[in-house]
Amino acid sequence: MDNHEHSGKSFLEQTAEEEFNNEQIVSDEANDVPPYVAEYDEQIPLYILSPSSAVADISMFDTASARLTDYGFDVRRDPMADAKETRFAGTDEQRAAAFSRAASSGAEVVMASRGGYGLSRILHLIDWELLAKHPKRYVGYSDFTAFNLALLAKTGMSSYTGPAAIPDFGHTEVDELTAELFVESMRDELEILCFEAEGSDEVDVRGTLWGGNLAMICSLIGTPYMPKIDNGILFIEDVSEHPYRIERMLWQLWQAGVLANQQAIMLGHFTDYQLVVHDNGFNFNSVIQWLRSVVGIPVVTGLPYGHGEVRATLPIGEEVGLATQNDIAYLVLKEHAHGDDEHAHHQHDHHD
Repeated sequence: MDNHEHSGKSFLEQTAEEEFNNEQIVSDEANDVPPYVAEYDEQIPLYILSPSSAVADISMFDTASARLTDYGFDVRRDPMADAKETRFAGTDEQRAAAFSRAASSGAEVVMASRGGYGLSRILHLIDWELLAKHPKRYVGYSDFTAFNLALLAKTGMSSYTGPAAIPDFGHTEVDELTAELFVESMRDELEILCFEAEGSDEVDVRGTLWGGNLAMICSLIGTPYMPKIDNGILFIEDVSEHPYRIERMLWQLWQAGVLANQQAIMLGHFTDYQLVVHDNGFNFNSVIQWLRSVVGIPVVTGLPYGHGEVRATLPIGEEVGLATQNDIAYLVLKEHAHGDDEHAHHQHDHHD
């Protein structure tokens, strides 16, 4: 993607001057964020469906609905959301039909109940033309990456990766920052996401934001559901995958020509793996070094997204700006309101 100049200043300089106070960013702590409290005149209609694994405890639907209602949503649940068919939330046909019901509903937001596994099995059954005729804001994460990317490939429509109903709103305690970022995104109030990006490469680019769960991205290579993104900004995360497996999947993206077409890659959470004696010093930092030396595109670390505690809501398929300065990354989601830093969200992320 091209680096544009605005009034003689680079994108980074303009962004830093007009939108941020770096001292404030550095001082912000995730656990300092106050509980999100807001009163809205109108609630946003939200539809919960289960496109992947079955929800083990269906009582969590009630908790999730109550929490989401507290955050300003008018919640409706798909009639098959609590279905179970072996490990799945109903048969393949039932889960695919849920997307048609969601598209035909009056909801503005459609949220997955959870991830797991199952979306890969139903991509060929989803009525993409119907979804294109009735645009919604689809949101989920993990296994939902398959739907996010397939929607972009089949219809050109953007969607969101972010929280899911049960893991994020179905428990007694809700991560307030995750919830706040989601609410602000659904109400078009989130313009900029700032986060600590220690050791990141210098970058100042604009491009199509896309990505999600790395294993799901790789599973779509060679299928009709893999979007072709040129000069994009790719972000990835994964869980329970050893660093050598992460590197192997990145090798696949590299050899398939995907990484060569990206301007930068952002690394989110890579959690719940164990190193062994045989690794002999090979770790996740080794993967980052390989990315820089072999792939040769800028690497930005610290994105608060994935299977960790904080999960930012990110638009897949939208044009964004990305810049780094002094170990802080600036992900500019909307650029139409310069001079007003009210909606610049500062995330001091301290997770590995």
